[in-house]
Amino acid sequence: MKQFNKKKTTWIEAKVPKVLGRHLYLLCVNGNIVKRHLNQITPSRLSNKRSSLEDVSPNQSVLPRWLEDVNGGTLLPSGSENDSALHLLSMKRQELDTLEGPQKLRKTQTSTAHPIKTIRMTLHPVRTLTQLNLIQDKAFVDGVWKSSASGKTFNVINPSSGTILGAVPDMDESDTKAAIEAAHKAFLTWSKTTGKERSSILRNWFNLLVKNENEIARIVSSESGKAFKEAIGEVAYGNSFIEWFSEEARRIHGEVISSPVKNKEMVVIHQPIGVTALITPWNFPLAMITRKAGAALAAGCTCVVKPAEDTPLTALAIANLATEAGIPPGVFNVITSDRHHAPSVGKQLCEHPLVAGISFTGSTNVGKLLYKQCSKGLKRLGLELGGNAPFVVFKSANIEQAVQGAIASKFRNAGQTCVSVNRFLIQEDIFDEFVNKLKDKMKALVIGDPFDEKVNIGPLINLTQAKKVKELVDDAIAKGAKLRLGGKPALSCGERFFEPTLLVDITSSMDCFSEEIFGPVSTCFKFKSEEEAIALANNTKSGLAGYFYTNEITQAWRVAKALEVGMVGINEGVISSAEAPFGGIKESGLGREGSHHGIEEFSYVKYICFGLA
Repeated sequence: MKQFNKKKTTWIEAKVPKVLGRHLYLLCVNGNIVKRHLNQITPSRLSNKRSSLEDVSPNQSVLPRWLEDVNGGTLLPSGSENDSALHLLSMKRQELDTLEGPQKLRKTQTSTAHPIKTIRMTLHPVRTLTQLNLIQDKAFVDGVWKSSASGKTFNVINPSSGTILGAVPDMDESDTKAAIEAAHKAFLTWSKTTGKERSSILRNWFNLLVKNENEIARIVSSESGKAFKEAIGEVAYGNSFIEWFSEEARRIHGEVISSPVKNKEMVVIHQPIGVTALITPWNFPLAMITRKAGAALAAGCTCVVKPAEDTPLTALAIANLATEAGIPPGVFNVITSDRHHAPSVGKQLCEHPLVAGISFTGSTNVGKLLYKQCSKGLKRLGLELGGNAPFVVFKSANIEQAVQGAIASKFRNAGQTCVSVNRFLIQEDIFDEFVNKLKDKMKALVIGDPFDEKVNIGPLINLTQAKKVKELVDDAIAKGAKLRLGGKPALSCGERFFEPTLLVDITSSMDCFSEEIFGPVSTCFKFKSEEEAIALANNTKSGLAGYFYTNEITQAWRVAKALEVGMVGINEGVISSAEAPFGGIKESGLGREGSHHGIEEFSYVKYICFGLA
């Protein structure tokens, strides 16, 4: 750290990551930091560069717009020698005024006590997201960007750093009611459009989503914490639903029934159910919206979207593009609310008489609550709830292929997907070989900054989830499981990061057997026979997805039919597609999303009988 002194003014030069190729300067006057600057120029040249300086105002946000000129980049606390200086940049004026003199930078050693690869949080391409054209800080109702009626907002947190990305309206029942009424008004017109018209508009939306895929992916990664390369994949996946349903809008066919008598003609048509409420989770902030909204809009319904409070920015970004695509006001609405208002907003969506259907993706407990609330009005209800996916490896399997599929299924989005493997069931003949190869692949996974291209695993969504994963691991170990890898938070990256963890000797008495882990934890069971494997796989209240690996064709057919799940992957760890139906049985939900079945969730069958003279 260098100091440049001039009278009572002190410039502090703090080292910053070399990738930026710039210098960070903190201006201290009488010991108080009042300006900050990041550039290649030195303080001696700053006298003519006043426009590049930024004052620290008394009520300034924790995340000032101080790095817009650095190629979309910004800095985060790293735990390294940059730590103290970078921390100063996130402090408010009141806090800065309490500092006495230049702050000294400290060094922190990186732990090497475990084999997990980590990358420190030193560079983040988007921090405040103010540079992105699609970012909005208002909700979207009836084609207008709106604040909440109360004027209240809530913060959106970057799970990688714990810093604030921005604030959005904290809407309540009155705001929700207004959105429902706007959607109902729009439905009267939208429902009368032709399939071709809806197809054209959805295609426009798809084209805009593709055009802006990089920016959308940056928003997804910033607010959900998933690796940027995975966010790019989600955007492509999410966009595919709008493309698919833009095509399906023109293929909503009826049928003609052969009449049993001469003086009657009998036909069946499909009509949109009305206003739909779409409640979506944080783990796929784009794809879970497009999978629902694409089908609803194609069917002729209008939507009120309630995104997860952790990830509302993606929903608002695509609403921006919906207007540009030509979707009329009131057809696609987005309301935002924090955890405190979420129950009352959800209740309003379920019980309002103008809402015809609810589509929800989330936890089983919340799904049961919505089911109960919807029963009062007998709403159409689609539920995509929690899973407890088994991953069975039989002795005839190609082990290399099985391990590759295991990594793809288990560690996508740090294990935070509803179809992620929750239990590995390995035939005893190949148990050790599979576990050892799985461990080797897991050791190669890299934890850290989601925007670093080397990183495979970002943070868990929040501290609550990080705590839950740790408790499940500790419970298993306390009950006799053996830890083969990981087992603890990756604190060198941050509190929300958790090491890829491998546990063996799991039993059904452990919480991780029955609870959805939703984290980067692999739990391995040993079985002897096919019958035992099927019994273990089905020993759960959930029934979303299941996977198994075998090279015996007759066994493949037997096991696929025997697994009590809605989706099966045979020698494949990634099974989702816009063209295929997605959904579960048992306590994993009701209905299907995607495919032509997805539109059926948003339409009803009408039988028409013509009496002929």
